[in-house]
Amino acid sequence: MHSHEEKNTEENAEENSEEHSEENASANQGHGHSHGAVNGEILASERGIWATKISLAALLATAIAQLVIVLFTGSVALLADTIHNFGDAATAIPLWAAFTLSRKLPTKRFNYGYGRAEDIAGLLIVVSILASGIFAAYHSITRLSDPPDIDYLWVVAFAAVIGFAGNETVALFRIKIGKEIGSAALIADGHHARADGLTSLAVLFGAIGVWLGYPLADPIVGLVISAAILRIVIETSKSVFSRLLDGVEPGIPDEVRTVAGATKGVEEVAEVRVRWLGHKMLAEVNIAVDAGLSVEAGHNIAEDVHHQLLHNLRYLSNATVHVDPIGLAGEEHHRHGQGNNEHEEHDGDHNEEPAHADGHGHEHSHD
Repeated sequence: MHSHEEKNTEENAEENSEEHSEENASANQGHGHSHGAVNGEILASERGIWATKISLAALLATAIAQLVIVLFTGSVALLADTIHNFGDAATAIPLWAAFTLSRKLPTKRFNYGYGRAEDIAGLLIVVSILASGIFAAYHSITRLSDPPDIDYLWVVAFAAVIGFAGNETVALFRIKIGKEIGSAALIADGHHARADGLTSLAVLFGAIGVWLGYPLADPIVGLVISAAILRIVIETSKSVFSRLLDGVEPGIPDEVRTVAGATKGVEEVAEVRVRWLGHKMLAEVNIAVDAGLSVEAGHNIAEDVHHQLLHNLRYLSNATVHVDPIGLAGEEHHRHGQGNNEHEEHDGDHNEEPAHADGHGHEHSHD
C-alpha cells in the first residue's frame, strides 16, 4: 500500500510538472500561438546586423581607395567626396547598435523592448543625409566664384567612378534588405549611400567639364546634385517620421479588421490599431462577442482571432486581442477619465448623492 501511494505521488508530480511547463510555454507565446513570430523578429534583427556589417565594410573599402587617390592627386573635390563616404560608413554604427538593442528582451523600464531605437537611428540618418546635402551645396557655392584647378583629371574621374559604384551598390543592398525585414532605418541608410553616390557623380561630371574647358561645370553640377540630395531627404524623412508617429499604410488596419471580423464567434470588430516598433508591426484589436458566453469561451475566440491574424497577415509580428460583450465594445466604453470628470461635477452639486457606475462607466439607478 505504501509503495502504491509513492507511485501515485510520483505520477501526480510528473503530471503537475508537465502542466506547469505547458502553461509557461503558452504564457510566453501569447495565447499559445506565436507562429514563430519571436524567431522571425530575431532573424530579422540578425539579417539587419549582417546587412550593416557588409555595407560598412564595402563603404570603408571605397573610402580608403578614394583616400589613397586624394593623397596622390591633392584633389579638394575628391577629398570632400571621400569625407562623405567615411560619414556614410559611420552611420552604419548606430544602426548596428539599434538592431543589436532590438534583440534584447523587454525590461520593467522598457516594457515594449528596444525596437524604437531603430527609429531613432533612422532619424539620425536623415539628419546625416541633410548634412551631406548642405555640405555639398556650400562647397559648390564657394567654388562658383573660385573654380579650383584639378590635377590628374582622369585619376580623379576614376576615383569618382569608384565612389559612385561603391555607394550605389551599397544603396541597392541596404534598400533591398530593409524592405525585406521592414526596416525604415535601413532603407533610409540606403538612401544615404545613394546621396553620397550622387556627390561622387558630381565629382565625375565636374572633372569632365573641366577637361572640356568649362571649369564652372564642377560647382554647377554640385548644386544640381545638392538639390537631388535634399529631395532624398524629403522622401526619406516622410517614412522615418511616419514610423516615429506610429503611422502605417491606410489599408493595413482594414485588412486586420477583415481577418478578425471573419473569425467564428466575433460579432463586431470595434477598434483596430496598428503600429510599427522598429521593424516589427504590432496590432491591437477590440472584438465584441455574445454577452451570454463564458469567460473561457470568449478567451477561446480571442485565441482564434490571434491565430488567424498572425497566419493570414504575415507582416504582423504580434497582435493583442481585447474581448468585450456585444454592445459594450470599443474604447469609448473604457475611458473612465471622462466619466470621472462628470462624476466630479455631479458630486460638486449633490454631495449627498454620489454617482454609481459599473466597470464601463455607465451609471445605474437604484430603487
